Amino acid sequence: MEKQTGSFIALLPILLFLGIFIGSGVYYHQQAVDFAFYQIKAPVAILPAIILAFILAKGKTSGKIETFVKGVGDQNIILMCLVFLLAGAFASVTKSIGGVDATVNIGLSLIPASLLLPGIFIISAFIATAMGTSMGTIAAVAPLALQVAISAGLPEAVCIGAVIGGAMFGDNLSVISDTTIAATRTQGCDLKDKFRENIKIAAPAAVLTIILLFVMGEPGQAIEAKLVNGWLALPYLIVLVLAVMGLNVLAVLMAGIAVSGIMGMLIKPDYGLETFSKNIYAGYEGMLEIMVLSMLIGGLAMIMKQQGGMQWIIDKITRLGQNTSKKSQKAGEASIGLLAAISGVFTANNTIAIIIAGGVAKDVSLHYGISNKRSASLLDIFACVVQGLLPYGAQILLAGSIAGLSPLALVGNVYYCWALGGVAILVIGLGLFSSKKAVTQSEVLKEQSAL
Repeated sequence: MEKQTGSFIALLPILLFLGIFIGSGVYYHQQAVDFAFYQIKAPVAILPAIILAFILAKGKTSGKIETFVKGVGDQNIILMCLVFLLAGAFASVTKSIGGVDATVNIGLSLIPASLLLPGIFIISAFIATAMGTSMGTIAAVAPLALQVAISAGLPEAVCIGAVIGGAMFGDNLSVISDTTIAATRTQGCDLKDKFRENIKIAAPAAVLTIILLFVMGEPGQAIEAKLVNGWLALPYLIVLVLAVMGLNVLAVLMAGIAVSGIMGMLIKPDYGLETFSKNIYAGYEGMLEIMVLSMLIGGLAMIMKQQGGMQWIIDKITRLGQNTSKKSQKAGEASIGLLAAISGVFTANNTIAIIIAGGVAKDVSLHYGISNKRSASLLDIFACVVQGLLPYGAQILLAGSIAGLSPLALVGNVYYCWALGGVAILVIGLGLFSSKKAVTQSEVLKEQSAL
């Protein structure tokens, strides 16, 4: 196959979108306007970028439209949209029947006040590792974390940031996560080997996060648990149990919605099928903005990729590595991390970023003698770090919609992703945990053929 020609021009649309989205929010914030980053909605801010992409793209208009629609209908995008819908419905129904209040009060009566923030992070991390998805974890835990924050007088953005951080921890480490599967398959290594390599970097970052959350975790006011009907917390318990069992996220959320509706009808005399139906639809409506934005970003990313935007990034990073005078493993590992991070910025999807960067990362690992498990680990780590901090990424958007918080207000509070990125950079810079013996191309190919 003929190699695609890279083009920086193809990246201009996403830069335009970021300029409008972030720039307008900063402007209105300086003008002391409430909800500054919601004055110009992201799905509207992206329209000029899409128009620019169509203008810059080569070929017939019909072909451009076909490419855009292909990106909108990408399997990962559609799956995210379904998760958005079901997560909104689950949150709406459980809140309506009183499930959120019941669960929060049970939690407040069991967890010491000083451990609320670390507890939220650890629970999210455990669920995400078992479920293999950050989106499902955020959908299940964020409503609870929000109510805990309100009841305990804790900063809401910090609580939700703990949920996102824990979710990204599990997304990065879980052996059934899409990112793990993509990273191991593109690099040709075994799942368990990648996990062992990954945990060396993820564990210190998690410990740092827990310590920081513990220090910040003293409630602003006394917490008093109220007497509630404990059965109303059953939907959340079922969701958590099914998640730990590894059930598909869509099935988990659908089960949670069904149980919530049944519990409402059994316990609340005024809660009927009509109210249940309205609650579900209200949840759908609450997720409309992020659904539309996710689809439009998917279409825009597909046009940029086809026009050589991602290839331009790959070419630049590959050239940077080739210009290095010494075949240092540090230079190779830094190139892999940079490739995954930049791909994530321009695709807003860590799985897609890994798939795009995977082929070049494998070549870089062979060139610098980096083990395939190390390469897979770095790919996944840096893709997840960026994904957990993108104000237009699915995880931040979902959490922000549930909590009613600005995406940029959350970015600075996802302490785990900041810590993970810092630890990973430190590990690369100091040459920690590197292979003692350089890996030859024949050895890597032998490992790949054995999988």
